[in-house]
Amino acid sequence: MSLIYLLEDDKSIQDFVVYALRNSGLEVEGFSKPVDFRNAIAIKQPDLILLDIMLPEEDGLSILKKIREKPETKHLPVIMLTAKGTEYDKIVGLDSGADDYVAKPFGVMELISRIKALLRRAGSEEKKNEYRIGGLYVCPVKHIVKVNGENVTLTLKEFELLCLLMENDGIVLTRDQIFGRIWGYDFDGENRTLDVHIRTLRQKLGECGAVIETVRGIGYKIGG
Repeated sequence: MSLIYLLEDDKSIQDFVVYALRNSGLEVEGFSKPVDFRNAIAIKQPDLILLDIMLPEEDGLSILKKIREKPETKHLPVIMLTAKGTEYDKIVGLDSGADDYVAKPFGVMELISRIKALLRRAGSEEKKNEYRIGGLYVCPVKHIVKVNGENVTLTLKEFELLCLLMENDGIVLTRDQIFGRIWGYDFDGENRTLDVHIRTLRQKLGECGAVIETVRGIGYKIGG
């Protein structure tokens, strides 16, 4: 069972989130003060951290920076929880090292979905440093993409998009999730950036481009 640490000073929100996550099969420990959170993480590391930005003693971004600076915690998945919901605040959080960003008020089912998706990605990244589906080969560490043994040149965003889909093999990723991970902001229904990147990515992958499936009204997936 995955262990999650929640650092949230609003007791009503903390109690609600802890209750909801435990009911979904996750093990959760809630903390109101950064000092208690730090003491706990020094004893036992969680599998994922939910971190509020506005906290007593020290703000969440400062705590996140310290988490990323320590070798033993630098790769821990972190989701920021905050009342700040502007695009600028989201970009600051993601650029500071957060893996995802959820603005209050949030739906608990959306939060659970994002937590489970991030845990799956973290598990995939720990176990695999290369991916193969049919004739498609991707090595994120070496930045290599091959189709039937032939190298394929992608732009940085195309490569990040392909890696994200490969890491979540068989899982449907919503447009919001993809935008948050690749571009650092929420999907705008009028924005065609993602569709354009998917189209060019499929073209460059040739016959293997067919592995990228469109899930109408939701987003995209590979395999499964």
